[in-house]
Amino acid sequence: MSILDHFSLKGKTAIVTGASRGLGQGMAIALADAGAHVICTSSSSNGCNETISLINDKKGSAIQVAADLSDRNQINNFITEVSNSVHFVDILVNNAGTITRHPASEYPLEEWDLVMQVNLSSVFQLCQYFGGKMIKKGKGKIINIASLLSYSGGVTVPAYTSSKHGIAGLTKALANEWAMNGVNVNAIAPGYFKTDNTQALQDNKERNKQITERIPSQEWGTPSDLGGAVVFLASEASNYVNGHLLTVDGGWMSR
Repeated sequence: MSILDHFSLKGKTAIVTGASRGLGQGMAIALADAGAHVICTSSSSNGCNETISLINDKKGSAIQVAADLSDRNQINNFITEVSNSVHFVDILVNNAGTITRHPASEYPLEEWDLVMQVNLSSVFQLCQYFGGKMIKKGKGKIINIASLLSYSGGVTVPAYTSSKHGIAGLTKALANEWAMNGVNVNAIAPGYFKTDNTQALQDNKERNKQITERIPSQEWGTPSDLGGAVVFLASEASNYVNGHLLTVDGGWMSR
């Protein structure tokens, strides 16, 4: 086999949560480009229409299944629907997330619970189910989406920061248990990317300048810049990579 063959995802089935736009959309397209059949999720039934259309335009294979990750019962329904439609999920990409901003002393507890449920608890629930199936089969790839706030504290985002530190810890904990079963669990920590979620930062000239000046590449990322990282971690090329946080940030963390 050529080394390039190890990056192929032909015959594989992948789930990407939060695939309606932004980073999730970019990763779903990349996985489909590499040959995977991609199950795209968002909280609404038609939320991934654009992503599915973009994949179809490139002759890829994808479907969408709604999943409101703030509701544990809906996650169970999603698991059932996926299990009834595909024989095995080879790749699980836990990308969906939410963020709210308040000073820590004033942070509403109901928003804390929401962020932790979507960003961390739902990830564990999906890992537990699909990872359990991977263990039985002796193979599988789980890729959790962390953050630069998996390393630092941020300001006015205590729930998000805690959840992303949790993702880093969960990734390592699952890798410790499941690597011996042929299941690779890793994470990607994106830096500053041009998406809807960061539009306010992009539009703030002063803050945009501060961020750009710290990035050694001197530019923000685009969703397609995560394509290589997610395909690598989803493919046989990363079979000896476990419990790793792959930072894709244009060099931000090196400053």
